[in-house]
Amino acid sequence: MADDPLDRDWRAGSLLRFALPSMAMMLFMGLYTMVDTVFVARFVDTDALSAINIVCPVVNVTVGLGTMLATGGNAIVSRKLGAGAAREARQDFTLVVLTGGMAGLILLLGGLLWTDGIISALGASPRLFPYCKDYLGTLLCFLPACILQTMFANLFVTAGRPGLGLGLSLAAGAANILLDYLFIVPLGMGIRGAALGTGFGYLIPAVAGALYFFRGRGTLFFARPRRDGAVILESCFNGSSEMAGQLASAVTTFLFNRAMMDLLGEDGVAAITILIYAQFLLNTLFLGFSMGIAPIVGFCSGRGDHARLRAVLSAGGGIIAGMSAAVFGFSFLGGPWLIRLFAGQATEVYAIAARGFVIFSFSFLFSGGNLFASAVFTALSKGRLSAVLSFLRTFGLLAGGILLLPRLWGLAGVWLAAPLAEGIMVLVSAACLGRYWRQNLM
Repeated sequence: MADDPLDRDWRAGSLLRFALPSMAMMLFMGLYTMVDTVFVARFVDTDALSAINIVCPVVNVTVGLGTMLATGGNAIVSRKLGAGAAREARQDFTLVVLTGGMAGLILLLGGLLWTDGIISALGASPRLFPYCKDYLGTLLCFLPACILQTMFANLFVTAGRPGLGLGLSLAAGAANILLDYLFIVPLGMGIRGAALGTGFGYLIPAVAGALYFFRGRGTLFFARPRRDGAVILESCFNGSSEMAGQLASAVTTFLFNRAMMDLLGEDGVAAITILIYAQFLLNTLFLGFSMGIAPIVGFCSGRGDHARLRAVLSAGGGIIAGMSAAVFGFSFLGGPWLIRLFAGQATEVYAIAARGFVIFSFSFLFSGGNLFASAVFTALSKGRLSAVLSFLRTFGLLAGGILLLPRLWGLAGVWLAAPLAEGIMVLVSAACLGRYWRQNLM
């Protein structure tokens, strides 16, 4: 298709401009995800902040399912668009979105049936349990919208409309901020109000995205789907690394919470919550860039255009390296400012988090390269390799570090787990990218 926005020559500048809306969208999503925790920490208490992190694995699993289907399906759709099979690409796109909506409904029903058991399994103390139940019990109702929002954020890029995704993300974030304030401060709804604000934030891009793709315009829109289980299986397989990453986030969040509860109690959980949310915010730049260029990688691969693919990977790697240095510098110098958003400077929670952030910041030197490599292999339909890399990075190195290092070095071991895992993994990721380049692009 001559007018396809993915069909052009790419250099560093044009690549960055194309990915910029996705980066801004992900950054803003990160910001408004933090709004819940900031409002809760400031206007409820730090026990409520700890409770949000206790139930965070449920959100990780939900986002993981949406991301798996979207990124894995995106690899199929963009490849078929590149091969000129637009009608088939639209049918597959519709099937993937319908599957995501059904998965959200299943999570909603299962969560409502087993809310108390889930909270207990996640390690909530008796002091935190009521907060967890108020937050999770409300948020469960919005899980289908959460999955659809996650999927549309990826698929707007494939449709050549990253700016629309950014606009919807801005609208959702603004609504979340306004509603969080309204529900928590004037109406005094506490942590339940934070969950409601987040849920309505999910609904805006989910509903607007569905309406956009129903219109039947542009490169990509809803069509009558084919009943093709192979498409769903391939989508899940291609996106398995992203699902593994979210599952690992759930597991490592649980392990971080347990380690800090054992070492420092509820204040320790509140401190690690601050660091985890700060990490998520800063990693959104890497995630947004990788998500933004993934359709380009899939398109060039589907067309067999090795020259363009070499240009995209070279420019993308250089941009990621520069971003990694910038994000590390900001985190190292600006860590205390980020922490003060959550906790007063005179509190014990602030003191714990500030000491840890100095060490934790070094993970940003390496995490961008690892996220970039995983996204590239997913876009190339090399789901198995992407999943292995993601599994090693998270379940292997990070989870292993959280379990082992505190036994050796106490609290310092908790802070060292992420930098060591990311540093080792970036060497593995670079080796795999280099091997692919030599075998396929030389």
